[in-house]
Amino acid sequence: MRNKGALALLALIASLIIAACGQQAPAAAPTAAPASGGEAPASSGGTIKVGLSFSDFATERWKNEEVLMRRLLEEKGYEVISQEANQDVKLQNDQIDNMVAQGVQALIIVAQDGDAIVTSVDKAADAGVKVIAYDRLIKSPKIAGYISFNNVEVGRQQADGVMKALFANYDTANGPAKVVKLGGSPTDNNAILFRQGQDEVLQEYLDDGRIEIVADQWVENWDPANALKLMENILTSQQNNIDAVVASNDGTALGALQALRAQNLAGVVPISGQDATADGCNSIVKNELTVSILKDIRNLSPLAVDMADALLKGNPVEGMQEYTLAELTTDESLSGNVMALFLPVEQVNAENVHELCVANGFQSYDDVYRDVPEDQRPPRP
Repeated sequence: MRNKGALALLALIASLIIAACGQQAPAAAPTAAPASGGEAPASSGGTIKVGLSFSDFATERWKNEEVLMRRLLEEKGYEVISQEANQDVKLQNDQIDNMVAQGVQALIIVAQDGDAIVTSVDKAADAGVKVIAYDRLIKSPKIAGYISFNNVEVGRQQADGVMKALFANYDTANGPAKVVKLGGSPTDNNAILFRQGQDEVLQEYLDDGRIEIVADQWVENWDPANALKLMENILTSQQNNIDAVVASNDGTALGALQALRAQNLAGVVPISGQDATADGCNSIVKNELTVSILKDIRNLSPLAVDMADALLKGNPVEGMQEYTLAELTTDESLSGNVMALFLPVEQVNAENVHELCVANGFQSYDDVYRDVPEDQRPPRP
């Protein structure tokens, strides 16, 4: 009897436990999954996410700008997701898709290829993401804004600096000066605009017979090693008879200068650059690079951040103007308009490099005057 009683008691306890579990289950169910119509916050606490997409960090300036933009965005309260594509077009498209999937509401993009990136950018824009093309145009009317420097003026100033240096010493009795054009990456629309400005200046010298173009090359990925190889081949084909080089940034100019240095032509042949990098400015004070173009990223990056902030809040962006894609690319087959903001540029040479790039803190004194004897340096700022 005792065994039967014990069994009955155990059965009663079990039934009570089952009943209790059954009552608790409905209370726990809502935590298993959100309602299908709900929208998750951008991140914990509802912080808005902003994505930064960079073509590469091999170009000196891009990492500096990534650090600056990240800090400024975080100071405004945004969560930042940053990706670098190592000059891989497909990877950059995939990274942008991924950042959109993570919930970014704005994207600031340095495009590896302004044409190929349109695929992911249009998808992002269609999803409501505010896309800003940073210093390299993305060829889509769906971008919310484009911010850069006056890139045609960059080219004008490059050619102007080289021509002035060339004809300060060149004897026209020797016939036309032999000029090399080294463009940037053919996938970068800026390189096309730089060339447009360069050609505007060079045309006058071509028309009156003072120069002839003996080589015209584009440097894939803006790679200094590619520029070195191209210049070596050009020097070989011209038996070192080169009088000037219009190169499109400091990296490609410094690559070309390696080839010129090997033939004792560095500092003899005028050559241009761009970006007023630390290495470029150092080359200027060593009298090798003739001219660079200052594009003060300390102005561009904050403006890009302010643009993203304004667009996300639905506010107007001061100074933006509407341009057609055709006029921004010189490609009449492109249709549509974009809103853009352009900043001025300045020509940097041996006479003003200290004032424009060192005294104002754009580059450090020690970097610019590296390996320069103390008695040939100006006072520290």
